[in-house]
Amino acid sequence: MKSIVSNFSHKNHKRLAVLVAAAFVVSAVSYAGCSAASSSAAAEAATDSISSARNTPAVYAAKTVGPAVVGITNKAIARDWFDNPVETEGVGSGVINDLTKLTAHRCGRRYMCVGTAASMDGYTAYGASITYQGNKQTFDCPAPYGMALDPRIAAKAPKAMSASGYADLIAKIPAGADWMIADVVGSEAIDRFAFDLVQDGLQEALSDPEGVYNGDVKKVEQLAEGLLLSGFAMQAAKSSRPASGMEHQFSHFWDMEDLEFEGKHVSHGFKVGIGTLASTASLELLLAAPIESLDIDACVAKWKSWEETEKEILRIFDGKPGFIDRALTETKNKYVDKEGLRRELTAFKAAWPELKERIRKQIIPFEEVRRRLKLVGAPYEPEQLGVSRARFRDTFAKIPYMRSRFSNIDIAYRCGFMDEWLERLFGKGGIWEVE
Repeated sequence: MKSIVSNFSHKNHKRLAVLVAAAFVVSAVSYAGCSAASSSAAAEAATDSISSARNTPAVYAAKTVGPAVVGITNKAIARDWFDNPVETEGVGSGVINDLTKLTAHRCGRRYMCVGTAASMDGYTAYGASITYQGNKQTFDCPAPYGMALDPRIAAKAPKAMSASGYADLIAKIPAGADWMIADVVGSEAIDRFAFDLVQDGLQEALSDPEGVYNGDVKKVEQLAEGLLLSGFAMQAAKSSRPASGMEHQFSHFWDMEDLEFEGKHVSHGFKVGIGTLASTASLELLLAAPIESLDIDACVAKWKSWEETEKEILRIFDGKPGFIDRALTETKNKYVDKEGLRRELTAFKAAWPELKERIRKQIIPFEEVRRRLKLVGAPYEPEQLGVSRARFRDTFAKIPYMRSRFSNIDIAYRCGFMDEWLERLFGKGGIWEVE
């Protein structure tokens, strides 16, 4: 599907790109299975094992195209690859989609996807985000050969699924600001096509959370289109960077902690929604920070060597080997020495007058983000995920170590703002005051 995206470089062709991608569903007929002898049988087993209650359009599509994987987990394959039995069967989104995507890729099989809810941006995305051996990881694998989603069906999906999709989409706002920052410091240059594919029309897609909650077909269609375009952007960049920043790191961290609320796992979108509030609050603190008078020499003098940073990681994550391994790897990948820090902060400070205005125009104010999440039916306080404010603060402090992707929290860390910001957010009178 990347070839489709690359042929539609003008923003006026975005909707057409989505429609063409959906049209490719009809061509998804010839497939190669895990082996020539078993592919047809595997597909038949994968579809026939679905209970009658799960006879959805995706199941019918699977039976029509034969040995294709269509949003359905082949339990035997998934168990063999991950060495971790899949307890449920059927059609779904999120985890189901990513498992299917990676399984199809590892077996050399093309697959198509029929979405029935506007619940996340992974339908059309490159790569699969999966928790494996205690770590949330992105595995390389191609996007589906074809994808279709009927907004009339998506509008009738459970409200929580649309709310989760909305929370995932509003996350693209601070994620865009994070990419601007990463570009300025020289960490990761902006891919203008991928960036615009996500950001153009994003504000409009997010404009009516109440309409999404009420199942308005037009509003759900706008939401779905925004999510699908985010997936296309990830295809074009072959990275989740166009759609993911600091806010997603909260979700990944809680995935590693196996977060549950009232006995159930919390949806990706809901975790990202709270992460979006955290990232937005952090960006607002950055906008208020005295960057123009930043003492770069003082920041460089206080910067820890890698050996000191390594010891700090071992102390912070003591007793959690999975977290230690990830933190060491991810932090090392973005670590710079003192001269590297000087280059980053010098570039950041020089660009700040213009960058500050770009960020200000990019983000939605914190209170407005919280209001919209509430209207769409998504969690807007960490406690609604089963995360206490003390735990939220602890997560916030550990986020800088958990992903090599540069975001606004890395600027706070490099400038020495972290302690002050944590106090302002979680101390007396803060947004999430810890009592």
